[in-house]
Amino acid sequence: MMQQVSIYAENKKGMLENITEVLLKEDINILGSVTNDSAEYGIVRMVVSDPERTVKSLTKAGYLCKLQNVLGVEVADEVGNLNRLLAVLKNANINVNYIYLSFNRASGKPIMVFSCDDPFEVEDNLKEKGFTVL
Repeated sequence: MMQQVSIYAENKKGMLENITEVLLKEDINILGSVTNDSAEYGIVRMVVSDPERTVKSLTKAGYLCKLQNVLGVEVADEVGNLNRLLAVLKNANINVNYIYLSFNRASGKPIMVFSCDDPFEVEDNLKEKGFTVL
């Protein structure tokens, strides 16, 4: 199980750079991220090298943040592997709220990071099907 940091930020010029500057000063590595925006505010979701320190540092800098459990599933970099993962989830009647890409720095393999309603149950289900869940 991985922890994701969700950062609620005003949708204005320089906001992402401000967030990454806070992480730079704390020597926190961004391992994967996705940004969703709306007219006034956006949500930056990321997996990082130190989630708790990230929340503490960004909260101190004035951002609203929360930690959430997400699943990271290592897949081989081959055609069809994302489809295979999604088919297993669909067949188990699991809804994926959103998904984004990261990489396992040790193995060099892609990691699909995704949010679902019951990550602990889904984690067990995927492990039973032979997936590597981080």
